[in-house]
Amino acid sequence: MQGSGSGMHGTWGSGIRMKSRLRMYRERYDITQRHLARDLKIARQTIVAIEKGHYNPSLEIAFRLARYFGVAIEDLFIYEPPEWMKT
Repeated sequence: MQGSGSGMHGTWGSGIRMKSRLRMYRERYDITQRHLARDLKIARQTIVAIEKGHYNPSLEIAFRLARYFGVAIEDLFIYEPPEWMKT
């Protein structure tokens, strides 16, 4: 899987957290993880990790997912700033 920092835990090096609506869109269009992964030529485990919040996708994968569903990246991923940025 791609990304930087501690992306496997839903954050990037700076503590940026992203929530994903990927599962919601997949279910809305009745698309399996396997089908989506095949269409985008990425590992199914990547889809699983994104949906569970364990992995922030690379920008390339985020754009590909958004285009696949015909939505903006902001519709698919919700940015959660780290605590130090909220003040």
